[in-house]
Amino acid sequence: MEETNFNNFETKQKLPNASAVMILGVLSIITCCCYGILSLLLGGVGIYLANKDTAVYNQNPSLYTNFKNIKTGKLLCIIGIVLGVIYLIYLAWLISYFGWETLQNPELLQEKMREMMGQ
Repeated sequence: MEETNFNNFETKQKLPNASAVMILGVLSIITCCCYGILSLLLGGVGIYLANKDTAVYNQNPSLYTNFKNIKTGKLLCIIGIVLGVIYLIYLAWLISYFGWETLQNPELLQEKMREMMGQ
């Protein structure tokens, strides 16, 4: 709902992309284990939209009510991007250590893991 300031007769509006930024931030965290790429993409789009709305808000802060949602969504997007990058680094280590063929064959991967653990 829009809030009305009866003193100045101004109607406060919601920032246009606040909900989208929150949703993209949550999805970027949820998808961080999908090879990390999807998380980076969703988080990047979310940060772009958050920066766009932040610029709109900074032009006239008294017109908008939900700037906290933009800040929260941007933080979620950053967390999602960081988790995606960590997962990509882990995946690169797995591929360099075990090889791509080993990761595609579950039995061979289990055998290599047993060798690594010393059993």
